[in-house]
Amino acid sequence: MVTARTGAAGGTTGPEEELRRIAGAVPDPELPVLTLSDLGILRGLHVIGPGRVEVELTPTYTGCPAVEAMAADVEQVLREHGVAEVTVRTVLSPPWTTDAISAEGRRKLAEFGIAPPRPGTAGAGDAAGGPVAVDLAIRCPHCGSTDTALLSRFSSTACKALRRCASCREPFDHFKELT
Repeated sequence: MVTARTGAAGGTTGPEEELRRIAGAVPDPELPVLTLSDLGILRGLHVIGPGRVEVELTPTYTGCPAVEAMAADVEQVLREHGVAEVTVRTVLSPPWTTDAISAEGRRKLAEFGIAPPRPGTAGAGDAAGGPVAVDLAIRCPHCGSTDTALLSRFSSTACKALRRCASCREPFDHFKELT
């Protein structure tokens, strides 16, 4: 079982924080360059008794087919670290938004050739709380140009769109801003 350890800053991290770090390091099954922590999908981890942990995951959207694989991967890695009983719950409220993606996650997306969502844009709406229709410039992750065009609203996953850069002519995925 995981025990307290000394962290990088010299302080100790308790078993719950260590288990959260371990679970958060699980790669996303659809975008393995990102971890569950990078995506902000790992909502909580609680030690509920000796050798018993409850994990809360929030998928990127309600029908996300990868949530079962994420749950299985989290359960496996925690069992490998001495947790006997792992319960993984899917938490849909509050819903996940792209604002949950960490700065490191955005950096990794761009490095991987996927235009990350802009921070702070998820949930943006008018004064009445409705969506605001705006055609925002999407920066090409290959050359940096904002002269890009939408090819398809959906790409390899429902949370990405397919775009092409008019400057370098390269196609790329754009992780859509989701509210």
